[in-house]
Amino acid sequence: MSDTVASVAVDSSMDIHRILEYLPHRYPILLVDRVLEVIPGERITALKNVSMNEPFFPGHYPHHPVMPGVLVVEAMAQTAAILSFKTMGVKPDGVSVYYFVGIDNARFKRPVGPGDQLMLDVRLTTTKRGIWKFSATAKVDGQVAAEADLMCAMRSTST
Repeated sequence: MSDTVASVAVDSSMDIHRILEYLPHRYPILLVDRVLEVIPGERITALKNVSMNEPFFPGHYPHHPVMPGVLVVEAMAQTAAILSFKTMGVKPDGVSVYYFVGIDNARFKRPVGPGDQLMLDVRLTTTKRGIWKFSATAKVDGQVAAEADLMCAMRSTST
């Protein structure tokens, strides 16, 4: 890893109130409902409950609702952001933004629909010069729905 990785014990879980402390996202783009386990500097497991009430389902697709793949990837990226903040031992400060800066090897293996529960597993692979790299998988009922290698970076919003 790198020198930015804090040595912190395992957190057993995070409810939505704690998640909101670590993510600036709000409805309709907040895509993490619960963190089941986080091991700072290593990995995180979170979940997203997919409901028919999601704002994208009326248009994607009305006759057969499917969660857009880009939002499955976004859910994995939000989970990665939580892992990064927990690893650094900080919360977002309002002066910086944690950007999703790259995706490689994205694969979509099965559709995600209403009633599904996405289990998000994200593992930190490297962090160097402010760039964080992760291996991420989203599963439904134990089957891989999507997987990707993600890159994120924190940048100041001031110019």
